[in-house]
Amino acid sequence: MLRSLFAGISGLRAHQTMMDVTGNNIANVNTTGFKSSQTVFQDTLSQLLRGAGAPQGGNGGTNPSQVGLGVRLAGVTTNFGQGSAQTTGRATDLMIQGDGFFVVKNAGEEMFTRAGAFSFDSDGRLTTPEGGVVQGWSADVNGGINSNAPVSDIVLPVGKVLSPVATTEATIGGNLPADVADGTVVPTSIKVFDAQGTEHDLAVTFTKATAPATGWTISSPTGGTVTPATLDFTGAGATPNTPTLTYVDAANGLNVTVKVATMTGYAGQNSASALSQTGSAMGTLQAFTMSPDGTLVGVFSNGLKQPLGQIALSNFNNPAGLEKVGGSMYRTTVNSGTAQLGVAGNGGRGLLSSGTLEMSNVDLAQEFTNLIVAQRGFQANSRVITTSDSILEDLVNLKR
Repeated sequence: MLRSLFAGISGLRAHQTMMDVTGNNIANVNTTGFKSSQTVFQDTLSQLLRGAGAPQGGNGGTNPSQVGLGVRLAGVTTNFGQGSAQTTGRATDLMIQGDGFFVVKNAGEEMFTRAGAFSFDSDGRLTTPEGGVVQGWSADVNGGINSNAPVSDIVLPVGKVLSPVATTEATIGGNLPADVADGTVVPTSIKVFDAQGTEHDLAVTFTKATAPATGWTISSPTGGTVTPATLDFTGAGATPNTPTLTYVDAANGLNVTVKVATMTGYAGQNSASALSQTGSAMGTLQAFTMSPDGTLVGVFSNGLKQPLGQIALSNFNNPAGLEKVGGSMYRTTVNSGTAQLGVAGNGGRGLLSSGTLEMSNVDLAQEFTNLIVAQRGFQANSRVITTSDSILEDLVNLKR
């Protein structure tokens, strides 16, 4: 039987596989996070008709004579190039800008994906459309996150409450007019909180002193024990003595130090006002945001924000060694290397973009070209088979 007949058959098989891969790429042109594949061909073993000969006796050497036996599929490689971005506006849609994979627990098995179309289920867990739970690290009660700990489910704690924090420090800034009469009172106030989260108005008054001429007496008409101080401005309007007002209200559990070191004493407008304080009322979870490093940040009703958890990303020494298991998921193999877990933006891992999805990286122009190449390759190999058949037919007809 002719060798060309079997070579043509191998060519048909190889180009059929190329068509299969190309067709799969085109079918997934709009699949979120899909990575295209391509076929790699190589020749099979060649039959040695005559071995090589070394030069001798004044004659030159001879090269080996070989006839190839066809083609075979060397492998199907995956292109992990970045796909284009599609803005969705959904806060739970995430895109990795750079290298890395999301870690997903699916039926107890750890898998990996580039598709970030996530949503929260009824238990508050961040999940894939097929129910896989996104993995990461949960924050403690104070918002601390230990990214060296084992990963667990990312959960949005619906109904989470931030405990109230008693005010310990308050800051008042602005300008006290230097060109007012002695005894002039400039009132201001600042809202503070006790240990139960109850809001109190702490009034602070500045009274222009007779001595020193650039001084102001600080006091508080609000209840509680007050330790007054004198604020002495120099001609430059600075506060070299940096005084503070201590306000103690044992009944309400308040012990507040009011800082006024940033105030000035220039002639002109009075702008004394409260700048900040360290306490807060009780807060309940109202919304959330996603940081580029994967931190899930809760927004509470008292205006404060606190980390709730952080999404883990994995990297591999050889991402092309991962095995596709459907659902835009991958699992590790002996040639991919172990998953190297960490946070986004570190260790070669990309950053996250919220409200955006990574689209397929299929290049339609290239795929249509591959269709033509595969079709012509298949067609040419079929001609080899028909031609070989004609030769065999002529050979059989020799006996007629």
